[in-house]
Amino acid sequence: MGPTEKLGESVRAVDRALEILMAFTATDHQLTAGELLKRVDLSRPTLYRLLRTLEHSGFIVSSGDPQRFELGPSVAHLAHVWSSSLDIATLAQPMLRRLWDQTGETVALLVHQGNSRICVAELPSAQPLSFKRGLGYREDVTLGASGRAILAHVPTPESYLNKSGETVDVPAYLDRLQQIREQGYAISRDELIQGAVAIAVPFFLGDDKVMGSLAVFGPGVRVDQARVSVFATLLKEEARKLSQALGQR
Repeated sequence: MGPTEKLGESVRAVDRALEILMAFTATDHQLTAGELLKRVDLSRPTLYRLLRTLEHSGFIVSSGDPQRFELGPSVAHLAHVWSSSLDIATLAQPMLRRLWDQTGETVALLVHQGNSRICVAELPSAQPLSFKRGLGYREDVTLGASGRAILAHVPTPESYLNKSGETVDVPAYLDRLQQIREQGYAISRDELIQGAVAIAVPFFLGDDKVMGSLAVFGPGVRVDQARVSVFATLLKEEARKLSQALGQR
């Protein structure tokens, strides 16, 4: 079997596993294998193979005799991540709106998840020349201003480096994070999008755990160093208000 065929099989397996997870509902949260077979178009051996895989990853748990299946703790973890992000996005709307009004550029809220940061709220600039990432946009947390603003405040940032085959000068990168901590914001120019400038500031939970970053994106022709300083000041103030709303003293 060639690489393309293997990839196709892997994608089909993922689709089938998702069909199994989506077969459960609020009123049918426990199902037998026979009940699942009525809801998904799978053979019994394939169903059991996928159930074993999902159970191993914590997405399914089984109990009883006859055996019944239900959603497991990994699903609860994803639901928690999603609901937490959604709550923060709602809470941050006044801060994002003020930043949008004051800067005239695209503003975004990004949350830290694993090795990534994810855009959970965005107000695109109304100007013809502008940049935006889009809701759900995910990028490595080591890249870009919005990622480094987060990474500068995690306990062991070096553990996130050199994960994807790239070679990073770790001491130089950590020095850069120290500079971000000292100045209170991160900046990138022409890094992930040619011609774009990004300025980002972290926000925190009540226990001072970094949760994500607020960011402003704009074209370099408008966002010169003077405007970077202005935007950074505005971002710091709104990030402070968001952190206070999340319980930080």
